[in-house]
Amino acid sequence: MARLGSKAASKRWDSVRGELMSIEELTIQLPAPKPLGLRDCALFLDLDGTLAPIAARPQDVRPDPRRTGLLERLVNALDGRLAVVTGRTLADVDRILEGRVIAVAAVHGLVRRDAQGRLHERPPHPDLERAREAFREFAGRDSGLIVEDKGLSVALHFRLAHQHAEAARALAHKIAEDTGLTVQDGDMVEELRTPGPTKADSVLAFMAEAPFKGAGPIFIGDDATDEDGFAAAHQLHGCGILVGAPKPTGAKYRLPGVEATLAWLEAGL
Repeated sequence: MARLGSKAASKRWDSVRGELMSIEELTIQLPAPKPLGLRDCALFLDLDGTLAPIAARPQDVRPDPRRTGLLERLVNALDGRLAVVTGRTLADVDRILEGRVIAVAAVHGLVRRDAQGRLHERPPHPDLERAREAFREFAGRDSGLIVEDKGLSVALHFRLAHQHAEAARALAHKIAEDTGLTVQDGDMVEELRTPGPTKADSVLAFMAEAPFKGAGPIFIGDDATDEDGFAAAHQLHGCGILVGAPKPTGAKYRLPGVEATLAWLEAGL
């Protein structure tokens, strides 16, 4: 009898597990977004992995005539309701996008330039220098490790030195624990940032201001750093679009990569 009961329980668990797998599949296998309608929407766009392919080194991402022209046309068609929301510095965004987008949230939201060009910025955390020194010392062990100083944060890239990923992540979390800096986990990068506004906060701030106010937000991004942006868009009755391979996400739709994202945006014009 015990064995029969065990078999019955096993069958019930198999059924539950099957249901759970179906739920996960529904989460991961997202549909493509509907055609873009420009009349009532506001676009919030990540940069790396969304508008530009991921590069081995941050400095390898350069201006692109197709992307620059597309963004210029979109800004005009949306009457300014387009913002780039990225971990890049503001200077880097302007370099890569050739100054075509005024509304930018940089360094994951710690720096925000609104649609009128006004700058909103947090003061740097006093222990950032300690983090910079620790990252630079760590990077000395391999030429593939790159330290990127963003002023209000510092990032340690290990895309070219995968073997150091575990140690890099451990170092970043230990420094954050000791200093109160915020860890920003990314795609082959660990970043320590001044505590403060996030991508979600930036979306909410833009949406409270002209010309974004009253529009339906669409947030498009590719990795974990964009999940709070998706959440903010949903909070305001908009949606998130994941770019890249299927994975669990708060986004409602998915585009397979940068090329598909650019094509989808172009088709809306």
